[in-house]
Amino acid sequence: MTLKKLALRAVFAGTAVFGLGSAQAALPIQHWTLANGAKIYLVATNALPIVDVQVDFDAGSRRDPAPQAGLASVTSAMVEKGVRAGKSGEPALDQNALGEAWADLGASFDVSAGTDRMSYLLRTLSDPALLGKAVALASREIGEPSFPDDVWLRERERINAAIKEANTKPATIAGRAFGQDVYGVHPYGQEVTEETLARIDTATMRQRYQQLIVPCRAKLSIVGAVTRAEAESVATTLLSRLPANDACTPLPTIAPVAALTAPKDERIPFDSAQAHVFIGQPGYPRKDPDHFALNLGNYVLGGGGFVSRLTNEVREKRGLTYSVYSGFAPGLDAGAFRIGFQTRPDQAEEAIKVSREVLAKFVAEGPTESELKAAKDNLIGGFPLLLDSNRKLIGNVANIAWHDLPLDYLDTWTTRMNAVTAADVKAAFARKLQPERMVTVVVGGK
Repeated sequence: MTLKKLALRAVFAGTAVFGLGSAQAALPIQHWTLANGAKIYLVATNALPIVDVQVDFDAGSRRDPAPQAGLASVTSAMVEKGVRAGKSGEPALDQNALGEAWADLGASFDVSAGTDRMSYLLRTLSDPALLGKAVALASREIGEPSFPDDVWLRERERINAAIKEANTKPATIAGRAFGQDVYGVHPYGQEVTEETLARIDTATMRQRYQQLIVPCRAKLSIVGAVTRAEAESVATTLLSRLPANDACTPLPTIAPVAALTAPKDERIPFDSAQAHVFIGQPGYPRKDPDHFALNLGNYVLGGGGFVSRLTNEVREKRGLTYSVYSGFAPGLDAGAFRIGFQTRPDQAEEAIKVSREVLAKFVAEGPTESELKAAKDNLIGGFPLLLDSNRKLIGNVANIAWHDLPLDYLDTWTTRMNAVTAADVKAAFARKLQPERMVTVVVGGK
């Protein structure tokens, strides 16, 4: 069998069901710190001949200077556009050569940036020869990106065109206004524009990279067919081409998202068939102990699709919208709570009124016992599906690592969900949400 066929078979298997069911949660997470300060989280499993690695740094968009919003996103994209010549004599590789190198190894490597972190994801076969080559190539992308000027100029034009196109859509305008109204001056509310993009060049990317992407701040999550010794070797090699930083000075503290002190209604005229509506406020950080109660409660309120209160009252009883949802977006800081829907512009006011009433009633009274039981049955019943592949498991382990959650988090998840009472949900929602002080954004109509 050829290498590519073997790789394709393994990658396909990596998205298939493990066959371990809920027992998958019992796989222990090993945790230790390297001499360079990097933190390792390992789940060793021989279910598949695959190794998945995620390397996270505190280098998401919350670290972007406001005049250069979008810097994290474009920097992560440019990491994959080529590597410079290596210190050990390896030749420089452009984007095409990198793509061919990864295809020859039957492996994949991706880089992305969210609001909180920049993430590198490696997937490779666990065969020692292939694993070593894949890790070596990934270490070059992590430690020796070239940030080619000519490629950036083309990328900037492409992104500018995408921004212009997005700005013609009501959903873009509504999302931007909502973020600015909810977060104020906090970086969570920043958004890339043509103006901020024009202030970004490859020199800025290199400087940002040097400041934020250092071994001592790395969190590496590893899942797959490797021993602890092999995992340590993988982690050490992946970070080996980054400049050492013995001092590892803590990054500047970012002020928390400020609570809203008053409601705000923003109505933006737009000639569209549907009005886009968002209602919300700052929510909670991921480490908040109310997380389980808020998750269950939101399923009842608007996260449970057709069985949620919002859907029942806004769609089923009154036919005001095709769909309506609510949700929290917790991060290192208080990500937004949001109710969202689209409706005919002439129905927007009524839909907003009903949605606010449903929310206020839920915050005041909490769920019924039958609603809470249905939410538990659904979420707990679906929990094994969150762990049924290497790819899903690496995401969960990386989440534990990034938010400093207990190492037994997956083992105790079901127990903690089952322990939540209706009174717990009511109290948690009362602590987190103030329906009388929310942002409402409507884009559409006159």
